[in-house]
Amino acid sequence: MNAEELLQGFSEVFGNVQADGVFFAPGRVNLIGEHTDYNGGHVLPCALTMGTCVAARKRKDQTIRLYSCNIGESSYRETSLQADIRDGEHSWTYYPLGMLRAIEVSGRKIPTGLDLYFCGDIPSGSGLSSSASLEIVTGVMAAELFALPGLDGPELARVGQYAENQFCGTKCGIMDQFASVMGRQDQAIYLNTGDLSYDYAPLPARDCQIIAVNSKVKHSLASSAYNDRREECAQALRLLQSRYPLQDLCSCSPEQLEESRKLFPADGLLYRRAKHAVSENLRTKQAFEALRRGDLPAMGQLMWASHESLRSDYEVSCPELDLLVSAAAGLRGVLGSRMTGGGFGGCTVSLVRKAAAEDFIRAIREEYERKTGRHAECYLINGGAGARRLPL
Repeated sequence: MNAEELLQGFSEVFGNVQADGVFFAPGRVNLIGEHTDYNGGHVLPCALTMGTCVAARKRKDQTIRLYSCNIGESSYRETSLQADIRDGEHSWTYYPLGMLRAIEVSGRKIPTGLDLYFCGDIPSGSGLSSSASLEIVTGVMAAELFALPGLDGPELARVGQYAENQFCGTKCGIMDQFASVMGRQDQAIYLNTGDLSYDYAPLPARDCQIIAVNSKVKHSLASSAYNDRREECAQALRLLQSRYPLQDLCSCSPEQLEESRKLFPADGLLYRRAKHAVSENLRTKQAFEALRRGDLPAMGQLMWASHESLRSDYEVSCPELDLLVSAAAGLRGVLGSRMTGGGFGGCTVSLVRKAAAEDFIRAIREEYERKTGRHAECYLINGGAGARRLPL
């Protein structure tokens, strides 16, 4: 949907009035560095060209009206910033309303109500971070329309993370929101989530194509298991801190982890969780260097290893994701493949030679449908720019 269509939809829903502006925030795909962002480690995402738009108008009262063109008439909600965010019916509104509340918690005032018309093209449940896109587009809109001081860059990402943690029920790290804010065209973001220092690496646009494959499943335990993994990592960190002065789990070296193995319970669960975080952090550092020097086969090998760790040590994969990765391994021109996102469904991300991209898409769809009866959607990933106001 372009800006003109968005403005027309806004006018139809809210009574033949004009919006004050149109804003966009992208989703993200994480190339490597999964479940390290809440453990103080490194991640390597890129912003997408897919994302969420909002047409917005300031009101003269305190009413907030929200509508999503993706859901339709049943999405409409009228409330106020002071009202309970969670109404049990319009769960999609928790993200923009939570963001507005988080902005106020940060010490910035939302002086009036708003009319908000949202439209996005990130597939729901794909693991490409439609939730962060919703939060960040709301934050960019509010910062622009109300001239809110300092609500940009990493600070905007911090407020978005707070919104999701406190008002939406997911104890996520900052990666999704940071990528949505700080994305740069044709670049991957190398982010140290411990101190928010960051750098960029070029995506392999000339030689390879990044392809996300949507399994079209999202298992029901995804949200609760995500929070469980975070608590398990916190338990593992406390054990390691009895021996080493660590600030976070990813500060632990592989050698320190092995030397401390006897500290962990005999069932091995907390050790495996820590092993994934520590090894994934190291793989992400190596992947950044591989991208910087153009060593795509090395990048691919790190992606395969990442998926195996997520499957066996962190246990956040699922049969459908494992099938997609296994199928990719047998195809010509595939350098690497792994699950991406929180897990238990959603997408894989694969690094494929450009000449083999069309064959990859055809073969992966056929194999997945033959074995599951489901149709996998494939998206060609091109690194996009971060959140912004759109010209009208």
